[in-house]
Amino acid sequence: MKLGWAVPYVLFAVVTMALWIFCLVDVITRDESQLQHLPKPAWLLIVLLVPTVGSIMYLLVGREHTARPLPTTGYTEYERPGRHIAQNPEDDEEFLRKCRERAEEQRRAARRKDAEGH
Repeated sequence: MKLGWAVPYVLFAVVTMALWIFCLVDVITRDESQLQHLPKPAWLLIVLLVPTVGSIMYLLVGREHTARPLPTTGYTEYERPGRHIAQNPEDDEEFLRKCRERAEEQRRAARRKDAEGH
């Protein structure tokens, strides 16, 4: 007995279930201000009670599709609290010296690798 005819139906069921679960999680986790036309509980009920059509409706008209800018903290990078600033000029010089030594070592290793490869 061949069940080749069932594959499209099973595939459709899996896609529909994935869409439904995605929309449920999205409605639950999305901020109320990012929903359009109806409040959050109404969208949740629509997606729960009418899974396929409700999910498609939610995706098309319920979600806000514009990207919101990320909230800013008001600090520039150099004023950010917790940013490490060297207390001693010698500490900063030591760090820069180590960076230069490491970069030079990497250059030597790259030259050796190129010389071996050619």
